[in-house]
Amino acid sequence: MAITKIKRTNDEWRKLLTPEQFQVGVKEGTERPFTPGSHDDEKRPGVFHCVGCDTPLWSMDHKFNSGTGWPSFFQPINDEVVEVKTDFKLVYPRKECHCTTCGLHMGHVFKDGPPPTGQRWCINGVVLKFVPSEA
Repeated sequence: MAITKIKRTNDEWRKLLTPEQFQVGVKEGTERPFTPGSHDDEKRPGVFHCVGCDTPLWSMDHKFNSGTGWPSFFQPINDEVVEVKTDFKLVYPRKECHCTTCGLHMGHVFKDGPPPTGQRWCINGVVLKFVPSEA
């Protein structure tokens, strides 16, 4: 699957995103845990898309309750839709993930998730758009 990358200026992002989405997605911030509307409690069948480019990133089939206050997944829809880089913003390095298509910061991936991957993709709900499956 070939992904066509989208590049936007900060001004273009500000026109497209809310201030909170801009802070998390472009400035690589983190929303507060248990933020209302963060999709942490979403349980309906469906897919989570990137708010910046509408790329499908996360399936409800891969979501689990980590108890952290952020939507958590044990894997993305496929390995090509997210990119991972090392984040040194805290005292210890973390693996940070971004949408491959538009580059928005999604969250972090940790090695304390459930089988089958053992991964916990801890994602900021503010940069997600939930698309429920059709009944």
